[in-house]
Amino acid sequence: MQNNIRKIETIAEMHKIRGLGSPLHPLVSLIDYSQTSVLPAHLGEHWNFSFYSIGLKRNVGTLRYGQKDYDFDNGLMSFISPGQILSIEPNSRANLTPSGWLLLIHPDFLWNTTLARSIKKYPFFGYAISEALFMSEKEEKIIEGILLNIKLEIENNLDNFSQNIIVSQIELLLNYADRFYQRQFITRKKNNSEVLELVEELLNAYFESEKITTEGLPTVAFIAEEMNLSPNYLSSLLKNLTGLNAQQIIHQKLIEKAKETLSTTKLSVSEVAFQLGFEHSQSFSKLFKSKTNQSPLEFRRSFN
Repeated sequence: MQNNIRKIETIAEMHKIRGLGSPLHPLVSLIDYSQTSVLPAHLGEHWNFSFYSIGLKRNVGTLRYGQKDYDFDNGLMSFISPGQILSIEPNSRANLTPSGWLLLIHPDFLWNTTLARSIKKYPFFGYAISEALFMSEKEEKIIEGILLNIKLEIENNLDNFSQNIIVSQIELLLNYADRFYQRQFITRKKNNSEVLELVEELLNAYFESEKITTEGLPTVAFIAEEMNLSPNYLSSLLKNLTGLNAQQIIHQKLIEKAKETLSTTKLSVSEVAFQLGFEHSQSFSKLFKSKTNQSPLEFRRSFN
């Protein structure tokens, strides 16, 4: 795949690739998806954008992000940040017409605004596309209304207020998306409980295997990859369900295993630390005390 990646530096280049005319503004554009096409010369390419892409789309085919596919036949939103790689396969069903909007924002457009910094706090820009945001009809109308406000501002004669007004609308859109993602976490509670069970199973299996001594502590990236989720999405989901992020849950399981070993065996603290994936017992003791307010030895003595 690495040999077939097209770096798309400008929004104007993206317009050209999608069979559109030049953008009205070089750094921000709202594309009507029903007017786009993928030119034959670009089929099969993987695209690496230098700008943000926010999509509200239906019937646009399959988007491939990393090694995952997602079918965009249902209405949903996607959030792609600069540097992410994706490709799109047009919908092969001729009776379905692509529709929706694609908002492109070059980072330079956000220069000297608070959003230039705060846009990185929205975790959904790091989510795997398989965790795109499903939209209710009411939510779609809210998002579409904001996008049309942006469209109107881009099409008007630009003045000294234009950037601030457009940036404010983008920030409003992102805040609504944040709210809707939290709704998605809540309404998918059944699936989410299954996620918790799977995390528990993965951690138990890892701590019982030889990996813990040969590869060290399980990482958030390892657990997320096993579950076909991105690390950011997994942490956000677990935080919403349990109040703890993925790293904290790994540490919680570690402390649980450490307490079990300290209270049921005569292994030294150094041996317990090694068994739990630590190269240095001091690191283990420091983490244990930070989580329990006791050193490993103090905890062990409480059982004698």
